[in-house]
Amino acid sequence: MSENQAKVIAYIEENQAKLIAGLAEAVEIPSVSGDASFRAEVYKMGAWLKNRLSELGCEVSSHDLGMQELDGQEVQLPPVIVGSIGKDTSKKTVLVYGHYDVQPALKSDGWKTEPFELVHDKESDRLYGRGSTDDKGPILGWLNVLEAHQALGLELPVNLRFCLEGMEESGSVGLEDFVVQNKDKLFHDVDAVCISDNYWLGTNKPCVTHGLRGIAYFKLLISGPAHDLHSGVFGGVVHEPMTDLVRIMSSLVSPQGKILVPGIEEQVAPLSDDELKVYDAMEFSISDIDNSTGSKSTISDKKSDVLMARMRNPSLSLHGIEGAFGEPGSKTVIPHKVTGKFSIRLVPNMEPSKVVEAVQKHVESEFSKLNSKNTMKLIPDHPGKPWCTDPKHWNYEAAFAATEKIYGVRPDLTREGGSIPITLTFADALQKNVLLLPMGRSDDGAHSTNEKLDLSNYIKGTQLLGTYLYEVAAVSE
Repeated sequence: MSENQAKVIAYIEENQAKLIAGLAEAVEIPSVSGDASFRAEVYKMGAWLKNRLSELGCEVSSHDLGMQELDGQEVQLPPVIVGSIGKDTSKKTVLVYGHYDVQPALKSDGWKTEPFELVHDKESDRLYGRGSTDDKGPILGWLNVLEAHQALGLELPVNLRFCLEGMEESGSVGLEDFVVQNKDKLFHDVDAVCISDNYWLGTNKPCVTHGLRGIAYFKLLISGPAHDLHSGVFGGVVHEPMTDLVRIMSSLVSPQGKILVPGIEEQVAPLSDDELKVYDAMEFSISDIDNSTGSKSTISDKKSDVLMARMRNPSLSLHGIEGAFGEPGSKTVIPHKVTGKFSIRLVPNMEPSKVVEAVQKHVESEFSKLNSKNTMKLIPDHPGKPWCTDPKHWNYEAAFAATEKIYGVRPDLTREGGSIPITLTFADALQKNVLLLPMGRSDDGAHSTNEKLDLSNYIKGTQLLGTYLYEVAAVSE
């Protein structure tokens, strides 16, 4: 380890209170992108990042992505914040991507703390708060690395570029076009891309990720009467939209997780014996899933089956029903219009267009069987292709070496079950290697109540990001 690497690691270790305070400032901004009433807070978070990057020596610009329709109104999309530090042509240039928007959160959802207040639980040494692990903690990790170099008077070992968006939790609207349009302008000198927006496979061993599932999201609208009806007067008299919707939704996936839509699982590449050995060798136990979910509800008790279900197989999940009565108490209403929401996670070999076509055909077939006088409409939303890359690249070599230096163990090489569609855009548009280098653990609860980031992951994860930059500088192409 070089002298400068050691200094940066020591600085991060010695300034933990300052690093926590910085994350607390970011978490306190409720930058929820999916709710128009919070859009001003998303702008505020973007401005906070722009100011902070400038303070840390970056050239920073804010880029308008236009308007969108949200909650029945036209609102401005959050800006893309682009930062740049270093122009030394003898150094490699790394592009860092992150997102500053978060999922909605209310204390009444079941949080034990205020979701938009970072709480350090000293007993467990965990940092609770919405965005702590997804994705404000990792973004702050990069800022902490810049701060360490600035405070120590050290030059960065590489040139850095930042691309930070405020719409990842809502489909990254506008970002793909932005990256493509600026590939020869803002990102022309990039040698590799690093994204820290995923998690360890379990809770003990770090990993490096070279694949993501894609996603196809659907809204299934069933409408009938012109307005809600009293079930005592109209029950059994009219075709009820909710009944139709529930019947169709139940035809999509079995309780064992098998996708029932013809033409979906047929697209998946067959499993080879060599690939199966990779899953058998990974350090993982069913208890890691049980601890994350707070239950013993895995569909299989076999490790390899669970890992493949998460990484290499498609899945179909039912997310909710809009328009139905969902408040406490009893209400005997027949909703006149309901919308079911579901998504399919896609894996390599699956084409979003073919998936949408298969779902459309299945839903139309199932609806026709009902002989209902209601109307049905399927609305696909924000499809994203899966991504997988060859990890035999100097970018991954640097990540492996950095992880071993910080954690003392070679990381598992994994594919991730979640989706970050912009990953594929970076790979295709820039024609550069993309790496996923996670900070958090599998039980962090991103998108859920009581989202957290272990303090050790925040500190060591920041050290990992800094060490990765030094390893990138040292590794040969």
